[in-house]
Amino acid sequence: MKLPLATAAMMAALLGAADAQTPQAKQAPQPKQAPSAIKPKPVATVPVRPATQTPADTAKAMAQTERLVIQSDLAWVSLYNGAINGEVSERMVSAIKAFQKDHGGKQTGVLNPQERSVLSAEAKKLQDNVGWKVVTDATSGARVGLPAKLVPLIVSDVSGTKWSSATGTIQIEFTRRKEAGATTASIADKEKKLNARKADYSVVKPDFFVLSGSQGLKKFYIRGQTRNDEVRILTILYDQATEGTMIPVTVAMSSAYNPFPGNAVAQNAPPPRKKVEYSTGIIASADGAIIADRQATDGCMTIAVPGYGNATRISDDETRELALLRIYGANGLKPLAMSGNGAAKPNVTLTGIADPQNQGGRNAITSTAATATPAGTDIVLSPEPAVGFSGAAAIDADGKFAGVARLKPAVVAGPAGTPMPSQALLVPAGSVREFLTAKGVTLASGPSDAKASVLRLVCVRK
Repeated sequence: MKLPLATAAMMAALLGAADAQTPQAKQAPQPKQAPSAIKPKPVATVPVRPATQTPADTAKAMAQTERLVIQSDLAWVSLYNGAINGEVSERMVSAIKAFQKDHGGKQTGVLNPQERSVLSAEAKKLQDNVGWKVVTDATSGARVGLPAKLVPLIVSDVSGTKWSSATGTIQIEFTRRKEAGATTASIADKEKKLNARKADYSVVKPDFFVLSGSQGLKKFYIRGQTRNDEVRILTILYDQATEGTMIPVTVAMSSAYNPFPGNAVAQNAPPPRKKVEYSTGIIASADGAIIADRQATDGCMTIAVPGYGNATRISDDETRELALLRIYGANGLKPLAMSGNGAAKPNVTLTGIADPQNQGGRNAITSTAATATPAGTDIVLSPEPAVGFSGAAAIDADGKFAGVARLKPAVVAGPAGTPMPSQALLVPAGSVREFLTAKGVTLASGPSDAKASVLRLVCVRK
């Protein structure tokens, strides 16, 4: 995502306008003919999508620039919180359907020219309202996207620049400094401890880190990166009262930010987490133990389980990316059989509960086929299941438990040409069993029905 969104959005919006129609040339008068000799006039036809063509297929046929600006526009209207990279995803299709629903249209997942025009106009209006632009830091060359109208006050020196609103409700700061031996882990740890911050989400990789959470009555979002002993950090701080405005702005800023321009290996980074996220949990024991995706249940004020009240997160494992939840006082829970030591098989069936946006507000449990393919230390699932399937149960062709599906949080893309990491992974059955056994959970055995053993989890964040 290191196409500057302001430029890309403007260009693509212009290029993405509906094709102009040319009037038909007038035909010369024809001599009258007998009725029997009159040939029927040809019927004008309009190409239609084949019945088997999916919304994703239609999107893939577009120019990448147009896909990128659609994602950007959807992000600006607060419907898309995924990778702004021009690549087709379930999140993109779901966001289009949500836009169509909000505007009383048919939820096809494909924007018609009128809908595309309305979306572009709404996004452009929001960008204009905040004064969106991409600037280049004079001392470092770093690129930063800014809501210039919201932060008109500027203070700058060789160590960076700070932009703020007149009352200080919104503050944006780009800083740079030399620090011998600095690592992203050490810098992230320092940032967490500043100003009594409470991080409810963090990602720390060898060459970048992301933190988000609360700082007093404000929300913060931080992206940092190091290179050759130089540390560069973008900090976005805003009052919770401005959250409705600042969430899409922060997503756009994260997309536009490039601390080291010209670097082909700048990393992808997650945008701010949504206030409400849906995932799937698997019943591990009749007394209320639930296995879930760690990141999907991270930073939650509450984890609601429809029909059973709230769940408590009692343990997690960052290496396996698993979390153990517990529902207290629940009756009639049917645990999934997870015991056994069978060899892993590539073909699996994922059983979970998709995000309500993907199923018209319903709570249906569904299954989808996938292939599990080893890739280094990971096991990649393809095709990627629907949003909400993070934590879904994977069952192999023999009907045995194969593991837990995990969807990485949405990623805001890096520079053009950077390959996106796979978002859908499988935590193998052996790792799940080790985690549960270490936490004192007695594994169920014998035949079981995955559809009877999965629950919807609703994470509510501040």
